[in-house]
Amino acid sequence: MLGFQIHAPVVIAALVTLLPFLLAAFWPISVEAAQRLPIAARVVLPAVLCVPYGMVAISYGQFRWGWFALYLLLPVAITLLLYRSSVVDPAQHGDWRDFLVLAVLGLAVDLRWFEPAWPPHLAVFNKMLLLDAGIYGFLAVRRLEGVGFDLRLRLSDLRIGARELAIYVPIAIVLGLSLGFLHFHAYVPAVSHVVLGWIFTFFFIAVPEELFFRGWMQNLLERRLGQRWALLTTAVLFGLSHFNKRAVHFNWRYVVLAALAGVFYGRAWRQERRVGASAVTHAFVDTLWSLWLR
Repeated sequence: MLGFQIHAPVVIAALVTLLPFLLAAFWPISVEAAQRLPIAARVVLPAVLCVPYGMVAISYGQFRWGWFALYLLLPVAITLLLYRSSVVDPAQHGDWRDFLVLAVLGLAVDLRWFEPAWPPHLAVFNKMLLLDAGIYGFLAVRRLEGVGFDLRLRLSDLRIGARELAIYVPIAIVLGLSLGFLHFHAYVPAVSHVVLGWIFTFFFIAVPEELFFRGWMQNLLERRLGQRWALLTTAVLFGLSHFNKRAVHFNWRYVVLAALAGVFYGRAWRQERRVGASAVTHAFVDTLWSLWLR
């Protein structure tokens, strides 16, 4: 039983929120269609991301004009910044505006800046709406190459993801147990529980994080730092993004394990430049941890 009531407008808002994510991931022609829009239309279009906020907030009786304005204007501002990047940096070496957008999106999610706008248990809307803004800005406006945001998984995605998983997991288990961060639990879950847990983790945790850290950040840093330093820098930043997870204070053990994981996620993405491959590794790691090692 859920501990809160789901209203019909919330379901509709969830579908609206998921639509840009799913279209870009499974129907790339939709991104190409957006790229052909006149520039004025392309800049204004992401303003529609305020609609899910309005539907959810009104449904729960906590609508605020300030939050509405944020979800109306921030996606447009992101689009404008990335459009300007595309103009001044057509070779895609990485413009300061690209990294500013990444910083805003990353900090807003990690530090939960905008979550007070949402009813309890529904703050996931914030993460997904910001992800939508990034997807639209980087793919439809910036036209960033080499992102690899295609979730029509190939056998190579599974093979690469499984290989990096097989290398990382033994190292992580030994290190995690020795640090007292991991704790083994003898538990035999239902197969359906494992499968559904993996699917949820893949789409709502692994893919968003892999798109942000590998498809956008590591991708852009490679153009500035080269592959090796981009991999290590992104892995460290990925680790630091976990500093406030499951702890009141700086959770250095989580940071260390996450940074190490980031190296292998980055390797998986880098081989064929596909978010699906690194998300496979990521989803299996998180699923194994949540079921047997938390």
